Amino acid sequence: MVQKEEGVRDEMDEKNLKTDGEKKNRGICFLAGALAVLLLLYLGLRIWNQKQEEKQQEKAEADIIHVTETDAGEIVSLKFNVGNGEMEFTKEDGAWYYTPDRDFPLVQSYPEDMAESAGNIEAARELTDGDTMEDYGLDEPSYTLEYTDADGNQTEVYFGNMTGDSYYVTVGDTGSVYTVDSAVIDSFNYTLDEMAQLDEYPNIGSGNLLREVITQNGETTIYDSENSDQEEEIAAVAGGLGAVTLSEAADYSVEEEDLAGFGLDEASRITVEATYTTDEEEQVLTLYIGGEDGDGNRYVMINDSRIVYLISAAICENILNT
Repeated sequence: MVQKEEGVRDEMDEKNLKTDGEKKNRGICFLAGALAVLLLLYLGLRIWNQKQEEKQQEKAEADIIHVTETDAGEIVSLKFNVGNGEMEFTKEDGAWYYTPDRDFPLVQSYPEDMAESAGNIEAARELTDGDTMEDYGLDEPSYTLEYTDADGNQTEVYFGNMTGDSYYVTVGDTGSVYTVDSAVIDSFNYTLDEMAQLDEYPNIGSGNLLREVITQNGETTIYDSENSDQEEEIAAVAGGLGAVTLSEAADYSVEEEDLAGFGLDEASRITVEATYTTDEEEQVLTLYIGGEDGDGNRYVMINDSRIVYLISAAICENILNT
């Protein structure tokens, strides 16, 4: 009798376990199903949002009024005058040059930005009220911009009077007039000096100047930091060398035959060789000092650069310890 009761209990326990397992399986299936539904809803909502964003972008692009529409990489020449005089740049083999002087040390980012701006001018609106070009100041434009693409297609943009913060603009002889934000000319509003890649000048002072060798008229003067009798001289010349800033140029690519005009030909110039340390390594700066410009400056060149700089005569006197 006891064995029979135990068998009944075992059978009931087995049924209960089976029922619990089935409940758990049903719960897992329910959660998996709910998760799948949520995932489908999420994906559906994401796709819907993406399509809405695409529609908004397409609408925004459709509303854009393009005055010019040329890929910057296709532009191979730029010619413009936005108030700093006429400038012209040419692109050859992937590099931009200042057209009147290919040796000019041009910072490439400037013409690259200009090409980007020139080929992508957008208008706030196109005018259709029928006024004459004279009414917009486009019969005698304030500014002009011209570019040519790789296929030889030329685009001319003319800027007339201002209206608020915008210019009246037309392209070639199309007769269409637009209003364009005045910021469009910002990329072109640089002087040639601002677009020059000047030489880097080292950090020199009494703490890292080892010696200075001055050669003038065939005579040589040496200031050596290891000479205890020259402490004052080393401090003076180091102060001069440390005060140099290469910020103003008299010529960006001087020709050999023009050096004499600056007092920088071999027969006239003073040669200064400064040996200094950078990160415990010895470096040599060669400085050529020429004549005066009449405004308190002297003409100077460094190393093998072809740029002639203007440096204060007082600084040069310190460098020469005169």
